[in-house]
Parts: sequence; C-alpha cells; structure tokens
Amino acid sequence: MCQGLSSPGDDIAFLITRLLRPDKSTRNDRRDRFREGEESMHEPRFYRHWIKDSGLISFNVVVAQTDLYIRSRRNLKDKALNSVLKHRGSLEAYIGRHPLFLTTLDSYEAEAEAPVIVREMARVSKLTGVGPMAAVAGAIAEAVGSDLLAFSPEVIVENGGDIFLKISKKRLVGIYAGQSSFTKKIALEITPRETPLGIGTSSGTVGHSLSLGSADAVIALSSSAALADAAATALGNIVKAADDISKAIKKARSIEGLCGVVIIVGDKMGVWGRVKIVPLD
Repeated sequence: MCQGLSSPGDDIAFLITRLLRPDKSTRNDRRDRFREGEESMHEPRFYRHWIKDSGLISFNVVVAQTDLYIRSRRNLKDKALNSVLKHRGSLEAYIGRHPLFLTTLDSYEAEAEAPVIVREMARVSKLTGVGPMAAVAGAIAEAVGSDLLAFSPEVIVENGGDIFLKISKKRLVGIYAGQSSFTKKIALEITPRETPLGIGTSSGTVGHSLSLGSADAVIALSSSAALADAAATALGNIVKAADDISKAIKKARSIEGLCGVVIIVGDKMGVWGRVKIVPLD
C-alpha cells in the first residue's frame, strides 16, 4: 500500500539514516544503551529542523535513551510522556524477568502473556532473523503513536530515524543518504490511505562507527514500524557493495509484512515493492 502521486509543494520530512554496525556489536550497543540511557539522543539531531509540518504541532519527549520527536494536531506532550513511560516500563519489567530478550542476537519466542510490545518485537525478530532489540526504536514509536491517535487524527512519531505515521494529507519523506548523490534529491511519497505506516532506516556510511554493511541508506516500509526497523537492520547487514543490492532485495521479498524497500549505495539505487519515489526539484 505504498503508492500515490506528489507535487513539489507538499510537506517534506527528511529522514535521517541510523548507523549500522556489525550484527553482534549492533545488538550489544543497543542493549547497553537501552539499559544505561546512553543513546545518541545527546547528539544534535539536525535533521529534525528540516521537517516541514504545516498544520501540526511539534514537540519532544525524552525518557532515558528514548528521544521522540512528535507531530500532531495539538500538543500531546503529557499524554505522550505517559505513553512512553507505560511502554518502556512494561518492556523493562519483562527484560528484568527474561534477560535473554535483551541479550539474544537470534529470533525470540515470547510467551502469550508477554506485554504487547514484547510480543511484537519477538514476532518481527522471527520474520527478519535478528534479535528482538533490533526492533525497539520502531516498536516504541508505533506504540506511542498508536496511543496518541485517540487524541489526534494525524500523528508522526520519529525515534532515532524510525518513524510511525498516520497522516491526513499527502506528505513527502526525503531521503538522507550521507555522501550519496541521491541525498536531498529524492523522496518517498506517502498518502493517507497508506497509513498507519512504519518507516525504518539503517546506514553503513553515515557516522564513524565500524559496519559490516556499506549501504548509504536502507529504508524499509511496513504497516508495522517494529518490522520496518528490524528489516532495515537485517537488510543493511547484507549490503557491502552495490552488487549486493539485488541480494538484499531478494531477502526483502522473503520477509512477510514488508511493503517496500529502498537501498542506496553511492550512485546506485535499488527499489522493491509498492514504493513511490519522486524528485525534489
């Protein structure tokens, strides 16, 4: 359900790509930061100032390493904070009882009575073959965004490069892909009928951390923001050169629930699924 048509005057939200580290160190880094509150929220998120969100009110909610940038029809900061505390609390409590959820690099089977956010992270870990914590940013963005929809018909939640959105007008999501010639030149067009939608991002070149992947941007779209998050990481690990784009797309086709992917390596780009890409002239 990723389709539509755009015009140059539509609102544009530039989507920053998240660092992609080697599979093991990526998971260890996520686990440590989730536990210790050392996420890169302390670094300037300059891309947030590129978002043109006419008709919406923007605000931040920060709890430990969770740093959300939210847009909605009215200021819902207090409700968003309560939502973050609720979902983080249930996740942290579960991890306290089941530490393997935090440490495993493999797919995870959650109990039927586990919190909803835990079950969703476990579900997408099995679909993508990565540990459940690979989906934590997207899962929290979606959980909070879904809660806020009770108070606003339009909600956009960004969590470290992973986005949950439910929109009432057509919007463009511009792609930031490091030094690639595509950066700020193209955008994803998202229409209201495609949402709620999750957009997950990973990059092997933005930033200074070691990475097994070399893609400038891997963007995954799904009705589940948790799945988009985990899939972007899994696919990004595959891409070490432009020749690997087709291999990653083949993998993407096998992941149930993905509606599209965009993979950029230098001046090469691969696209699969119902994705509409438009120029930003």
